[in-house]
Amino acid sequence: MNGTTVITKLTTLASGSSSILKRIWDPLWRILSFSLADDIIYPSKTLSASLEKGSLSVAYGSRFLSKIKIKGVREYNFEDDRYPQPEIFASSLSLAINDLGAAKADVVLSIPKAWAIFKTVEFPVTVKENLSEVISYELDRITPFSSEDTFYDFKILGENGGKLTILAVAAKADLIRPYIEALGEKGITVKGLTVNLSGIETLCRHMDRKADSVFVEIKKDGYESALFLDGSITRTISGTFSTDDEKTKIDDITAGIFPLMDFMKSLGKSPQIIILLKDKSSTLKEMLKVKISQPVRLLNETDIRIKLSGDYKEIPYAAIGGALESLWPQAGGLNLLSKGYHEKAKSPKAFTLVLILGIIAMWILYLIAPLRIEEKRLQEIDRQIALRKDEVKKVEALKKELETLNQEIFTINNFKGKRPMSLNILKELTTILPKTAWLSRLRITETTVEIEGYASSATGLLSKLEASPYFRKVEFASPTFRDTRMNSERFNIKMEIEGVQKEEVKKKTETDEDEEE
Repeated sequence: MNGTTVITKLTTLASGSSSILKRIWDPLWRILSFSLADDIIYPSKTLSASLEKGSLSVAYGSRFLSKIKIKGVREYNFEDDRYPQPEIFASSLSLAINDLGAAKADVVLSIPKAWAIFKTVEFPVTVKENLSEVISYELDRITPFSSEDTFYDFKILGENGGKLTILAVAAKADLIRPYIEALGEKGITVKGLTVNLSGIETLCRHMDRKADSVFVEIKKDGYESALFLDGSITRTISGTFSTDDEKTKIDDITAGIFPLMDFMKSLGKSPQIIILLKDKSSTLKEMLKVKISQPVRLLNETDIRIKLSGDYKEIPYAAIGGALESLWPQAGGLNLLSKGYHEKAKSPKAFTLVLILGIIAMWILYLIAPLRIEEKRLQEIDRQIALRKDEVKKVEALKKELETLNQEIFTINNFKGKRPMSLNILKELTTILPKTAWLSRLRITETTVEIEGYASSATGLLSKLEASPYFRKVEFASPTFRDTRMNSERFNIKMEIEGVQKEEVKKKTETDEDEEE
């Protein structure tokens, strides 16, 4: 094995080990650096005010333990289809705040897309650490406005080939500041400034958890379309209708949609078409579906999957999207008031230190606790043994006594089962012998029975005794003779006891002899 191979293997091993350690460390660090004020658990309330031509839409939302709820919405319409004056806007919003009981909510102002400029630019990746300063310096080149006269923000769309792709969104401050000042006179402080289109993007992404879609908003006088990729607005196209002919409107709309769809297909993605139709023409809707020849979702007919308090005929999607952009931690929304300054989240060192010390303490306890537990268990066992020594001795004595009794019971039962008792033999003899016979002597041994006596006919006794289940090999032990004085025959009969094993008797005899020796 040469040196190059060894170095290659070591490099591969180090790379694999670092990858494994990173997978373990990243989740652990997220736990250690978790803040109790994190957006995931910290409660929040937001009032989103969406400014549009001829109307003001308001949505009041809250978040608690990651659960987002829209508590109420209001919509105020104005004459002449124009943007309301700052004083009228501030009065209407103040009325909505009182009506919804949202005095303590953070106020977010959502401006029309027509007031903002969306620009996609590229910068060298080396400026990533100082991106806020670079955007501020380059803003007059990116947009027609300078950083001093503009509300702006940016998002990083991607990083490729040493280049950073940036989406910059800017709005002229002179156009928005009168509304903010009018709200200030009413005691209302604006905490955030976004664009209606950005709120719509957040709402579409929250509905399906999909970051890629083509969105089209169709109004009576024109349309606005946008391409949403990876949770950001990457391209926008808008247009106005020159005629009321619906076929011409469809041609204008599709002329703006198809380039966005083709761009998505070039990236290997299947475009999802979402349409917000403010023109209530059903014919326009059906013609558009046929023209696009692809599945189309109408936002007006789609469940937005956000809990709404109450029933509403018209849902202010831009206002709800603005509230969601502020409440949803994954939204990554815009705040033009920040002027591109993104505060980095600081890890709570005190909380992290407490967690680390807690983990170390738990680890020490994990090592020591089993030893302490086993030591206490052994001590308890020794104590219990000491307390029960006398009881154990008593139990052992009883056990020995029980074994002795069992042995005696076994011996008795064995003797009773294998050897007929003498009383049973006497009873059998009493039953068998006729009334004319009587005994003068009876001798019972381990295996035999001998009887002597008188009977009118001694020979007849043999057959009766042989028929008994207790006896076998019945025979005369000596010749019989007739006693004239008794007028009977004198007999001496010997017989063996049925069922007695000679081997047992032999063993017993040998045992008795050994004991005598």
